[in-house]
Amino acid sequence: MPLHRADFRFFHRLRVRWAEVDMQKIVFNAHYLMYFDTAITDYWRALGLPYQESMEHLDGDLYVVKATVEFHASARVDDQLEVAMRCSRIGNSSLTFTGAIFRGDEHLITGEIIYVFADPATQTSRPVPALLRDILTGYEAGEAVTEVRVGAWSELGPDAQRLRTAVFVEEQRIPKELEWDEADTTAVHAVAYNRLGRPLATGRLLAHEPGTSKIGRMAVDRTLRGGRLGRDVLEALMEAARERGDAEVVLHAQRSAEGFYARLGYTVLGAPFEEAGIPHVTMFKRL
Repeated sequence: MPLHRADFRFFHRLRVRWAEVDMQKIVFNAHYLMYFDTAITDYWRALGLPYQESMEHLDGDLYVVKATVEFHASARVDDQLEVAMRCSRIGNSSLTFTGAIFRGDEHLITGEIIYVFADPATQTSRPVPALLRDILTGYEAGEAVTEVRVGAWSELGPDAQRLRTAVFVEEQRIPKELEWDEADTTAVHAVAYNRLGRPLATGRLLAHEPGTSKIGRMAVDRTLRGGRLGRDVLEALMEAARERGDAEVVLHAQRSAEGFYARLGYTVLGAPFEEAGIPHVTMFKRL
């Protein structure tokens, strides 16, 4: 039965590489399962669920028990494909994912992968946790799977600190004494959470000059970058600046993130510089 793009909410995009095709420039059959598996990895990111930590929180893991592929037409080298996935059924201990691979609107491949939720020590099945069931059904129904909370350091500090330590101190090796300052106690903070209550992204808003706020300490969990989390936190902080009457916001963007801010309407101001040993550039946006 043919599937349509409108049947899905989640899409993973890819381009077929030469290493994935045969002498006729047609994709090897086994690669389609790899495409579906890669898409499911990104599906968990779309849920705001870092896979390993989330499974530990839920006290289980997922194991494939069945995978099927139905071929309708072949993909070829350099095709731009979209791999669509949806959680189509949740049983007592099983999850069924239906997938489809599209080239434009053309439906090429159908896939189905069935997982069993099980005890990772014994690999014996156990019921799908109610919280995971709610997250999956909610996502497929179009519900938000993350929320951004805005507040003071006294409320959000422990979660913001956890994220900033992981990103700035451990990952980017910024000295702790440069990461922490007294401004945290007076700043407005924003933290994005998933539906397991885990903090995923953070940032802060400081008074800078009359009519201008400064956004800083933007950090996103390493496993979930590339989605909307950074944008959601940034928008929450800009809204906080608007509510207190500021006309613009400025920030010091790491050069690697300059494109991210530019896509959201920020403009470079002045020459690049180094901060904590990392190249930065000042950017601003009028509210």
